[in-house]
Amino acid sequence: MPAMSQRRIVTGHNANGESTILFDDMGTNVTHIPSWDGLYVTELWVTSEMPINNDGVADQALRPMKHDPDPSGSIFRLVEIPPESKTTFNAGGIFTELGSSNKPSEADARRHPTMHKTNSIDYLVVISGEMTMEMEDGSTLLKQGDCIVQRGTNHAWINSSDTPCLLAAILIDAKPAP
Repeated sequence: MPAMSQRRIVTGHNANGESTILFDDMGTNVTHIPSWDGLYVTELWVTSEMPINNDGVADQALRPMKHDPDPSGSIFRLVEIPPESKTTFNAGGIFTELGSSNKPSEADARRHPTMHKTNSIDYLVVISGEMTMEMEDGSTLLKQGDCIVQRGTNHAWINSSDTPCLLAAILIDAKPAP
């Protein structure tokens, strides 16, 4: 199990149409990515339509792991990235296990093996730890509380610290960037 987890509260409506708490847990859909030991992804909520349908009581986070949102969909997830000094990874395997069609190109992999794009706009917050967001032109160190708007750009997450970094991420389907 991941070293870090966060409480998840999901609201909805009961049979009388009154607001209620449907789920209050630590997020039950946790996926370890074997090709990157220590990498965990916890799906908190997933949608597959726009506008989003807020009816129903099913746990929409319970689905097989997919890196990118469905067309017109969104994903709310936690990503725990281990320190690179304490783990090994197989970049091709990572993206295959995540079900991603946006695998690093050979040129991108020379910069960092996990350099990739997404067909989404991603809103991220560093919950704990720190890491570097590597871009094609520069990089920046991200620390607890930092907020990122990742607009389908080529990027990699590099954890050079001694502890895992926990990100909260909201991915929303978008046109592929150039």
